[in-house]
Amino acid sequence: MDGYLTATQLKDALALSKLSGQQLGYVLVNENYVTKNLIKRKLTEQMMLRLLLATTTIFIAMASMGFAKKAKAGQITDVPASISMVQTSFNSVTQYPSLFGSTEKKSSSLKAFTKWTGMFERFDNAMKQSHGQNEIAKMKMELSALKGLPLNKMASRVNDIMNSKRYVSDANNYGQNDYWATPVEFFTRGGDCEDFAIAKYTALRMLGVPENRMRIAIVQDTQKNIPHAILTVYTDQGAMVLDNQIKTMKAADSIGHYKPIFSINQDAWWLHTAPRGNVTVVASAAQ
Repeated sequence: MDGYLTATQLKDALALSKLSGQQLGYVLVNENYVTKNLIKRKLTEQMMLRLLLATTTIFIAMASMGFAKKAKAGQITDVPASISMVQTSFNSVTQYPSLFGSTEKKSSSLKAFTKWTGMFERFDNAMKQSHGQNEIAKMKMELSALKGLPLNKMASRVNDIMNSKRYVSDANNYGQNDYWATPVEFFTRGGDCEDFAIAKYTALRMLGVPENRMRIAIVQDTQKNIPHAILTVYTDQGAMVLDNQIKTMKAADSIGHYKPIFSINQDAWWLHTAPRGNVTVVASAAQ
């Protein structure tokens, strides 16, 4: 590690920074591409040039707006719980099977995953509006027949319902890449892979599936060579994959073309690496 990056390292670091929402510098250090000292030295060189401008900006802001408000607490508003149709009806899980043969490392800090936490903030705001309430009311009607089903059957039916919705790329829908839509936005406008996964997650939470039985998983599709999002549901029969690219729900161990990058729910996120130290594209640990 001499401070110089290969083209492959830079490509992987940029992809990971985009997926996780972490700054590129954190990714480079946590993946051992560069040292913290090198990053600090370069930042110090820039800091001196920016110090005067930054100080002036702070005084202007304080004069015009008063003292800054305290930063928001890093807790997620649990919107799915507030619109739940039933009490939690399944036991929690304490152990997870290996996802696609990977090893995983857990972190409880979600600070870096602003696309995920920001989605819940927008979802909470949407549920204060009549349009959002109407969309979720229609969703509840669609899901009402699934109450009380065994988890495997319930998850399979939710997968079928959501996969019937319209696929629209983020670029066409929102004019940007990798936008994580709320279920209200998804039901109104359609969405892409992570939006399907979020809608399935929300539906199952509404039907009483506990948080720790589900994760949104970001994987590398080795057939298409692109990142992809799925929902993983941990049933008593093992991990099941709910995927808008696969028509029916499948057991995770029956799918061979996905390599997990990271998985996340409201409680934590997990870094996934390949066995035997053969890392593909991985998410760095939260700071």
